[in-house]
Amino acid sequence: MVILSVDLLFDAAIRIQLAERSISITFVPDAALIKFPTTRRLAEYLEVPHYYVLPFFATMEQEELVTRAERVGVLTTPKGSRKMITMMKEKYLQETEDVLGFSVFQEIIKNSQF
Repeated sequence: MVILSVDLLFDAAIRIQLAERSISITFVPDAALIKFPTTRRLAEYLEVPHYYVLPFFATMEQEELVTRAERVGVLTTPKGSRKMITMMKEKYLQETEDVLGFSVFQEIIKNSQF
């Protein structure tokens, strides 16, 4: 059985995006917001019941890491984007550069206020 945590959900979200070779980013003033996989997709990927994932999404919203956007889904907040980009840089640098391109990812890192 997988022991869930916020970090594990962020890591799973990155692995899903890299496996699907699709990272959706919305640029707003002073931030890049990253679309998070659905709660169902994360549960499926982690092979846990959907209802196990839901409390962690509530925690991530309380900690201002993600926000729900009507008709869009779940997006990272600027704080959540920094967390996700840091994880991508530290654990999945080459894979992320392969999906986004070196220049694009380096520009996102540079402009994400690390």
